[in-house]
Amino acid sequence: MLKTFRIGGIHPKENKFSAGSAIRSIAIPSQVIIPLSQHIGAPCQPVVKKGDKVKAGTLIGKAVGYVSANIHSPVSGTVVKIDKAPDASGYKRDAVFIKVEGDEWEPSVDRSHSLVSECSLTPKEILDKIAAAGIVGMGGATFPTHVKLTPPPGSRAEVLIINAVECEPYLTSDHQLMMEKSDEIMVGITIVMKALSVQKAIIGIESNKRDAIALFTQKAKAYSGITVEALKVQYPQGGEKQLIDALTRRQVPGGALPISVGAVVQNVGSTFAVYEAVQKNKPLVERVVTVTGKDVKQPCNILSRVGIPLSNLIDMAGGLPETTGKVISGGPMMGKALATIDIPVTKGTSGILLVPTPEAKRKAMKDCIRCGKCVDVCPMGLNPTLLMNLTEYAVWDRAEKNGITDCIECGSCSYTCPADRPLLDYIRLGKGKVMGIIRARKN
Repeated sequence: MLKTFRIGGIHPKENKFSAGSAIRSIAIPSQVIIPLSQHIGAPCQPVVKKGDKVKAGTLIGKAVGYVSANIHSPVSGTVVKIDKAPDASGYKRDAVFIKVEGDEWEPSVDRSHSLVSECSLTPKEILDKIAAAGIVGMGGATFPTHVKLTPPPGSRAEVLIINAVECEPYLTSDHQLMMEKSDEIMVGITIVMKALSVQKAIIGIESNKRDAIALFTQKAKAYSGITVEALKVQYPQGGEKQLIDALTRRQVPGGALPISVGAVVQNVGSTFAVYEAVQKNKPLVERVVTVTGKDVKQPCNILSRVGIPLSNLIDMAGGLPETTGKVISGGPMMGKALATIDIPVTKGTSGILLVPTPEAKRKAMKDCIRCGKCVDVCPMGLNPTLLMNLTEYAVWDRAEKNGITDCIECGSCSYTCPADRPLLDYIRLGKGKVMGIIRARKN
C-alpha cells in the first residue's frame, strides 16, 4: 500500500497537460527587471548603480540580515536604473533594470554540461557557496536554503527528505527537471547530505510519476543511504509536515519546525540549484517554469532567466487564449492571481496558469451547512469554518488558540466546501493579523 500523510487531504483533477514536454529555453529580451526581494526575509541591498556593466552571474543585490538571499544578474549588459516595479503581489518593489547586451557570463561560472560528481568541500564551505549563490526554496516558499540547512543550536538533522512530489495540479516543471537532470540532482542530494552531516536521504515521488520513480530508483542504487519512496497521489503531500509524516511517520508539532523531529525537507529544484552552485559556481539566475491551462495551445516547460516578463513565456506557449479569465502565478490551489502579466519571472515562479473565464468566476457564497467537510480535509487538523468566523469578527485571541498560524494555506477547505465559502481567504487574512500580534508581543 502506498504511503501518504494521515490527516486530511484531497485529490483534485491533476490536469498535467505539460507532462513529458521537454524543457525549452526562451530568448532573452532587450531588457530585464530583477526584483531585489525574491525570497522570504529582508530584501537585498543593491550593490550596483546606474551605468554599471554587469555579466550573467554578477552580484547585484547583497543579502541583508540572517534571513535573506543574494540576487545576481541573469544577463550581461548595463544597469539602466534602480527603481520600483510591480511584483506578483501587485505592489511596487525595488528592482534593478538592466539593458541586455550579449550573453557574457562571469568567468568563474562553469557552463559546460559535464557532470562533476566529487565534492571535497567541508560542510561550512558548502553552506557558504549556497549562500553566495542566493539559492532559495523553489517549490514556492522561497525560504533561503543556507538558513534551512543550518539547524538551530541544540537541533540535529537525522534524515534529508527530497520533495519530488509536485502535488499541485497542472504543474510539471519539477517532474521534467527530474527526467532531464537526474544525475545532477543525485549529486546535489549527496552535497546537501554532507552539508547536514546526515547519512540518510529519502526521495518522495508521487505514484503518478512512474517514469521518475523508475529512473531515480535505478540511479539511487549507486549511492549509499539514498532511497526512493513512491507515494499515494494526495494533495497537499508536498507540504513539509505532510511529507515528513508520509515518509517517516513523525508528526511535527504545531508551531514547530521539521528539524524538531530530525528532518530537513529540500525541494528537488533547489537540490539541482545546489549542484550548480557548489559544483559549477553558478548562482540561481534561471529556473524551469510550467506554462499551462485548459485552453493553452502549447502547454510547456520553459527554462527562463529571472527577470524575463511572464508575457514572453505565455507567447512561447502559443499566446494568451481569448477565453482567459484569470492568470495565476503557481498552481490553482496555492498560486496567486496576477493583476498583470508584465511582471518578471523570479526564483519562486514555478508556473503560469491561464484559467478560462467560466472557472475563474467565483460562485456566490452561501450559508455554512455545518457539514464538516472542511474539517475532514484539513491536513493540519484545524477547523476552517471556525477560523473564518473568528477572523470575520476579529476574535484574534481565540483564532490564535485554535491554531490559525498552523494553517499551511493549501486551500483544501475552500476546494471542498459545498457552500462555496472563501474559507482560505479569511484564514489567510486572520493568520497575517495574528502573526503580527505575536511579533508585537515579543518585541
